[in-house]
Amino acid sequence: MTINMLFSVSIGVFPLILIILGCVAIGVIGGYFLYRFIIQKRIDNATKSAKKIIEDAVNDAKAQKKELILEAKDEIFKLKADNDLEMKERRQEIQRIEDRVLQREEYQNKKEQSLELKVEQLETFKQQLDNKELELQSFQDELDKKKEDITKELERVAMMSTEQARKVLIDSIRDETRKSIASEIKTMEEEAKQNADRYAIDIITQAIQRCATEYTAEITVSTVSIPNEEMKGRLIGREGRNIRAIENATGVDLIIDDTPESVVLSSFDPLRREIARRTIEKLMLDGRINPARVEEMAQKVTKDIEIEMRQTGEEVSYEADVHGLHPALCVLLGRLKYRTSYGQNVLVHSLEVSRLACLLATELGVDVETAKRGGLLHDIGKAVDQEVEGTHVELGVQLAKKYKENDAVIHCIEAHHGDVPFNSIEAILVQVADAISSARPGARRESLETYIKRVEKLEEISNSFNGVEKAYAIQAGREIRVIVKPEEITDDEAMFLAKDIAKKIEEEVEYPGQIKVNVIRETRKTEYAK
Repeated sequence: MTINMLFSVSIGVFPLILIILGCVAIGVIGGYFLYRFIIQKRIDNATKSAKKIIEDAVNDAKAQKKELILEAKDEIFKLKADNDLEMKERRQEIQRIEDRVLQREEYQNKKEQSLELKVEQLETFKQQLDNKELELQSFQDELDKKKEDITKELERVAMMSTEQARKVLIDSIRDETRKSIASEIKTMEEEAKQNADRYAIDIITQAIQRCATEYTAEITVSTVSIPNEEMKGRLIGREGRNIRAIENATGVDLIIDDTPESVVLSSFDPLRREIARRTIEKLMLDGRINPARVEEMAQKVTKDIEIEMRQTGEEVSYEADVHGLHPALCVLLGRLKYRTSYGQNVLVHSLEVSRLACLLATELGVDVETAKRGGLLHDIGKAVDQEVEGTHVELGVQLAKKYKENDAVIHCIEAHHGDVPFNSIEAILVQVADAISSARPGARRESLETYIKRVEKLEEISNSFNGVEKAYAIQAGREIRVIVKPEEITDDEAMFLAKDIAKKIEEEVEYPGQIKVNVIRETRKTEYAK
């Protein structure tokens, strides 16, 4: 039963399926033809649009072609007009050139004609000169003949030949000229001496006035203020161990007496006194005072002062306008701050010598740089002369050579005390500046005992010579006046006596600056009118 039912249902559905398939087939075929129709329509429209575009393009091309042809014709016309104008200008230029050439040809022709005329005139003038030359030659021959006759007559009258007469005349002129020259030279020498002295005085006076320096005499003791008596006891320490440690570490004698609130430091070395002073001040600020702390503080102060010496050397070289010094020389310069000579601070003295030498060199027109550099370094050996064997001049020369100073500066150092002959003006100026700085009133000082011994030595040396009546040291020992016996010493001998006394003083006496030896010889005759 079921099978029959299924068969009957399938028979009813099959025609429906066929109908549906037919409708689908008709729709597909209809859609296909509709699609072809639409495509064809679009193709036709595109073809028409393309034809229209082509036609428009052809029309535009024809219009542009016409415009280009017109523009080309205009350009050709314009170029032709420009070309015609340029051709016209060139023809005019050619015409002008031809005119100038013609003018030059005419000028050249005229010039040639003028030259031909001048040549003819020169030929005529030359002929006239030849004739004159012949006449002059004839006249010269006559003169020579007459001169020869006159010469023979003069030789006969003078009884000597021409050569002998010429020699006599030349000798006479030579003698007269030599006398005139000698007289003139003597006059010039006297004027030069007078002017040289005056100029030298003016130059030195100006240099001294422009380099005025105030002096403060250096002393050999320093005083350190202390806050109270308790601190004085702590500085002394138990059984004096602290004061011994300070003296051993600094090399300075400490004088602690009944003077309230002060300690006196005594030493001839200013550097050691300064180290000791700063060490004591730092110990008092620190509060810890014992031998180990003293030694530690002394070392620290020494290092600080070494740094300050380098800075001081750099500042002084800058102040003196001396540049390019070796750093070691700057340290040595700063060390001179703690070095004195007869109470005069050597660093201040060196700076003043540099300035004076610079001023003198400027006035005389010589090498200013060498003068001021040599003046600044002339006493550099004094920075080490208490530690190394040798004079400060020798040590200064060694240091200058070691640190590559130039030969001119080295010569200024080695010649500033006259140890070697001078070979430059700058070295002489350094010596002069050194003498000026040392000899200024108040610049240097010495103890009364040393001063008296030096004055006595000067008088003793002067009185040791024969013919000396009396000798007096004056001007604080800077001048010695020697009165001689006129019946034993002549004027010429007095001059040599002054030189001998000066030489002996240089050999036997040590003194700052220079000493003037003045020998006086006078004759007095006395009569009484009764």
